[in-house]
Amino acid sequence: MSDTHSDQLLSEVAALPQLPGVYRYFDAAGAVLYVGKARNLKKRVANYFQKNHGGTRIGHMISKIARMETTVVRSEAEALLLENNLIKALKPRYNILFRDDKSYPYLKIASHTFPRLAYYRGAVDRKHRYFGPYPSAWAVKESIQLLQKVFKLRTCEDTVYANRTRPCLLYQIKRCTGPCVGYITPEAYAQDVANAEAFLLGDTQAVLSQLEARMMAHSERLEFEQAAELRNQMSALSRVLHQQSVEIASDKDVDILAVKVQGGKACVNLAMVRGGRHLGDRAYFPVHVEDATQIRSGAEAEGEGEGEGEDAPEAFGSIETQVLEAFIAQHYIDVPVPPTLVLGEQVSRELIEAIAQQAATRVTAVFQPREQRRHWLEMAQTNADLQLARLLAEEGSQQARTRALVDALELAPDDLDNFRVECFDISHTAGEATQASCVVFEHHTMQNREYRRYNIDGITPGDDYAAMRQVLHRRYGKLAEAMAAEADAPPAGDAAGAGTDARPGTLGARMPDLVLVDGGKGQVSMAREVFGELGLPLSLIVGVEKGEGRKVGLEELVFADGREKVYLGRDSAALMLVAQIRDEAHRFAITGMRAKRAKVRVGGSQLEDIPGIGPKRRARLLQRFGGIRGVAAASVEDIASVDGIALELAEEIYRALH
Repeated sequence: MSDTHSDQLLSEVAALPQLPGVYRYFDAAGAVLYVGKARNLKKRVANYFQKNHGGTRIGHMISKIARMETTVVRSEAEALLLENNLIKALKPRYNILFRDDKSYPYLKIASHTFPRLAYYRGAVDRKHRYFGPYPSAWAVKESIQLLQKVFKLRTCEDTVYANRTRPCLLYQIKRCTGPCVGYITPEAYAQDVANAEAFLLGDTQAVLSQLEARMMAHSERLEFEQAAELRNQMSALSRVLHQQSVEIASDKDVDILAVKVQGGKACVNLAMVRGGRHLGDRAYFPVHVEDATQIRSGAEAEGEGEGEGEDAPEAFGSIETQVLEAFIAQHYIDVPVPPTLVLGEQVSRELIEAIAQQAATRVTAVFQPREQRRHWLEMAQTNADLQLARLLAEEGSQQARTRALVDALELAPDDLDNFRVECFDISHTAGEATQASCVVFEHHTMQNREYRRYNIDGITPGDDYAAMRQVLHRRYGKLAEAMAAEADAPPAGDAAGAGTDARPGTLGARMPDLVLVDGGKGQVSMAREVFGELGLPLSLIVGVEKGEGRKVGLEELVFADGREKVYLGRDSAALMLVAQIRDEAHRFAITGMRAKRAKVRVGGSQLEDIPGIGPKRRARLLQRFGGIRGVAAASVEDIASVDGIALELAEEIYRALH
């Protein structure tokens, strides 16, 4: 195997120290292949290059290594943390990788004389109190509704709160105590906030005892109305506790993790308990599972372990263990770790110690739970099984649709999983606010992060053909130039990076395998002209023409290269996929067009767009009138009464909003 690597790389391997550290392998194009950790860098890395791994996956990976980087650390715990930080940052091709999900939501109690309950997602700070994280937005909103019923805390925005002259509907239905109009004192409201926080932390019995003591004190002072309010609050809290008796447990904060691996795919199901309440769960699906686990299994079979400790062959564990360890190491880099983890597979002690060290707190891992914890784990395992089964079923169906489309159009993509479709649509209202949309389908699903909108200018209003010409030029013009430059460049067989899997285009861009346009012969003819000017293959272009009566299911496909129209059939899986992509392009275009049209029609409806309105004046206006609608409803004289707003500027604001 060493014959395929440069002398410089092999000399770097020979010079490695016998110390703990992290190593990274790169291919000739500079893409990271693999990130690993080792107790002894010299022994661990040298084993990759000294053995013959044949045609295995590990052998395929090693044959691509062109460069290596290593970092020496002080301990195995540091190596573990650095390894997974690098995995998240570099996204190696042969490591188990959990894609970054959107951040977890929190329940926020905002700092204020009368604090408000709010749903929050983002970075937390010390100014406010945060509870969570919660597994879903639904769990946060359910908790807010529960706290409104029991403790009647406000949820309105500060701008609305500051401009109320009478209580809102929430007060009428006994979901708020009306602090906006002075119906409750700051001291009494602060006590409700403290009780809500104690409830969220799981101190429910303490809250009930405190409420009972306050009720008795009011009763002794013959303050029966206040005592009745507290009695009703206790009754509401007791009902909540009774309804959730299945969920309440002695554990305050626990994460329950179950894993399922099948068919080269994996699912880790995370269930969350906060304040003793089971809040729900969330499923995670890692990528590169098959490659990564087979590489580690290959290393084990070849005896790549160092003979003892974490790198010994037996320490790799089952595939389920490897997946769960990867999730724990990557997930708790960014998310607070609770004091207790209930796990479906036994993971290494060093891993738990490392995340505890990073969090500067004590973490206990439970592998064989009993009683309530066992029920939680069984529930999480069932959900993992169901979620993975759903994923496999969906992927099978999606792949079948992609295959049906490829077969129907007689295409021959190099890789069905990377088959890429880009679809264009034009949207406007009587020529106003024209926008084009481009949506992308790849890996058997819509790739919404790659969607793009294009504002169309300089055309006759309502000229869809000119709009299509403009968007296609803008989308593919530079890419066509880059591809032409590559074709004219001399062979780079001796250059670094030759023989890699780079896609066409100097910046790694690529032409799609299929370009769909929403329209018939006219739009296809325009697309054909553009592609002809750019020197791109006409066979990529397909138009989706409405059928007789413009009925769904009767669409026909129109080709730019002269082929006859194709009717796929109402029940065709290929047509269903084409319709899905076409409808998504239309939806994306029309939402953008409506937003642009609203901005055009209102003109300067956004205060920041009005000359002379800066952040301070904008804040004063919104605070005085309770929002943009209040400003729009105000007269010129009312606007001019705001500090810093002269009469001329008030007239300008009024004109802009009407």
